[in-house]
Amino acid sequence: MKLTPRTILFSFLSVFSLALTACGPAATAPVEAPANPNIILATTTSTQDSGLLDVLVPMFEEQTDFKVQTVAVGTGEALKMGEDGNADVLLVHAPSSEVTFMDDGNGKERFLVMHNDFIIAGPADDPASIKELGPGEAFAAIYNAGASFVSRGDDSGTHKKEMDFWKKAELEPAGQSWYIETGQGMGASLTVASEKGAYILTDHATYLANKDNLSLEVLLEGNKALLNVYHVITVNPDKWPKMNYAGALAFANFMTDPATQKVIGQFGVDKFGQPLFYPDADKTDDDLGL
Repeated sequence: MKLTPRTILFSFLSVFSLALTACGPAATAPVEAPANPNIILATTTSTQDSGLLDVLVPMFEEQTDFKVQTVAVGTGEALKMGEDGNADVLLVHAPSSEVTFMDDGNGKERFLVMHNDFIIAGPADDPASIKELGPGEAFAAIYNAGASFVSRGDDSGTHKKEMDFWKKAELEPAGQSWYIETGQGMGASLTVASEKGAYILTDHATYLANKDNLSLEVLLEGNKALLNVYHVITVNPDKWPKMNYAGALAFANFMTDPATQKVIGQFGVDKFGQPLFYPDADKTDDDLGL
């Protein structure tokens, strides 16, 4: 066949087209869907009541094709769900109990995610005069004054922290007429405290998210003893082979990813002028004094 400019051009285009066809499938291959797309996240009510999970869970689902069933309970119950194999991944805030959970072989990985702080909120007239006191002194003042105090009473991370303060003060409030145990989450317990004109230990994020509906003021904050630290934990697949370890690890990696950490650090700033949580994935427990 006689080569002409036209036949040369046609041959070149044919070869180029075949090359594109050969390369095309590899470049546009769809991302494989997870074998098991459903994961169960057991987490504290503060991450739910603050609104943080309303932002993060849809992000995670969109990026990974996993679907999250969120169970918001106290940290004690969340850890028990993991211990019993009824959750795939945990987002909790009771470091000493978490260490025990890991030491007992219930968790596979545990990563530092974020922190905020606990505060003591109460009525504006501050009947126990706790302003300017340290946490231990404040709890003793509330006890001695017989001032109304609302406790979650649910073995949550917040309840565990409250119990630590009573124990360190060598006081036992249970059974006192002024001591009210709700057995409910943080948001509901704040509502009870507001209605009763009572003091309450709460995480700062949930207080800020609900303060417009509360007759409570922040009376004690900023003390190092009030630090509130969150970790994400994958449940151990060696103990519970049927748990969704791939999904759990994907969620843990998502929570510690720099892009997610940036979102966490910005959450709440537009509404409250300050973040509700502070990202910590680039730190260690030692950095936070744990």
